[in-house]
Amino acid sequence: MAKFEPVLTKNFGIEGIRTLDVYRKQGGYKTAEKVIKEQKPEEVVEVVKASGLRGRGGAGFPAGLKWSFLPPDREVTYFCVNADESEPGTFCNRVLMEEDPHQLLEGILIAGFATKTTTAFIYMRVEFHEQFHILQKAVDEAYAAGYFGKNVFGSDYSIDCYIHRGAGAYVCGEETGLIESLEGKRGWPRIKPPFPAIEGAFKRPTVVNNVETLCCVPHIFERGVDWFRGIGTENSKGPKLYTVSGPVNRPGCFEAALGLTARDLIFGDDHGQGMRDGKKVKGCIPGGLSVGVLTEAELDCHLCFDDVRNYGLLGLGTAGAIVIPDDADIRQVLKNIARFYSHESCGQCTQCREGTNWMYKIAARIAAGAGRISDLDLLVDITTNMGMMPGLSICGLPDGAAFPIRTIVQKFRSEFEEHIRNQKPGVVEQVIRKTNPAAYELPILGQRAVSV
Repeated sequence: MAKFEPVLTKNFGIEGIRTLDVYRKQGGYKTAEKVIKEQKPEEVVEVVKASGLRGRGGAGFPAGLKWSFLPPDREVTYFCVNADESEPGTFCNRVLMEEDPHQLLEGILIAGFATKTTTAFIYMRVEFHEQFHILQKAVDEAYAAGYFGKNVFGSDYSIDCYIHRGAGAYVCGEETGLIESLEGKRGWPRIKPPFPAIEGAFKRPTVVNNVETLCCVPHIFERGVDWFRGIGTENSKGPKLYTVSGPVNRPGCFEAALGLTARDLIFGDDHGQGMRDGKKVKGCIPGGLSVGVLTEAELDCHLCFDDVRNYGLLGLGTAGAIVIPDDADIRQVLKNIARFYSHESCGQCTQCREGTNWMYKIAARIAAGAGRISDLDLLVDITTNMGMMPGLSICGLPDGAAFPIRTIVQKFRSEFEEHIRNQKPGVVEQVIRKTNPAAYELPILGQRAVSV
């Protein structure tokens, strides 16, 4: 197999690449200038549609198709760049912004021109302190060069670009939650319709794309649609940044064609290079926490938009892999996952607010050595009765909570059952008495209420 030629990361490591002068020496902004001067916005949209570029933020929705949903008679268009990247195990957008910030800005220019955007907002998670200063310096350089502002590249097109720092909420990675936060309100996802393309930021037509998606755009126009479609699998086109964390020899961010297997990501010489200290793989969360888990036997799953569904996963997600070693206590893994979603639920939807909280309580009790076999069935039952997919929530956070909990319980059930069978007698009552003594003492039909 031919060695993959880096695309998104080709400039990484070049001294001074964060500066405009060095980026231009590598051919930077030439593609954006050519597109803006020689093409019409509608033509740019059709090129991106033809390329098969799908959003890299998790859902995988075709980018060009999303752009085409904008109403033709609009007067103002806003573009929101999702740089929130709060998905656990994911850091590809962070790497792009800190290593090659002008690549993102060039992608914003082309996408903004295609969608007739007047103002672009880069919504960045507040924890990205260093990345904020790097990107702000790049924005200032681009303004000084005339790449943003009035009459970009001497054309009739004008666009402004601002960085907005979020408040660190996971739910603001959802596009309408991001828009609410951008407007200065609590980051609660909106009921749809209307969709952002019709009524988004400040009640104007709005497009939301993530950082990696926009970084792909200049390369499509520089190298051509056929080149882009020649990378990846049938329905997953182009390059992809994969991240891997956990006890691997080489954790980090790696670029490959869409369709890399989880096994190659963990053990490949160009990627994770295998497990550290003689550990073995128990499982792998391959696309950021919300997609679900693979067992060691399922590591040949291709990380693209199609094959992951053959393994019971929610989707490709962000392709941010978290490796679970063989010596990890699966009960603690479950508890950590449930705690995260319980904490990050915005509380707007009842089944998400209550469901994530109860799943955490059950998982915490199992981890404390007070679990019951029926708890495993209860957890799976809860996960099937929450989320957008059953049609019960405003956003997809409960789906993201359901899939990792459901898959980890179903795929590692025998291990959970073994732990439960080996629990010390009386631990259930001790844990309940300690954590909720009022419930323990409450008589129900003549018995103490130990089933909480």
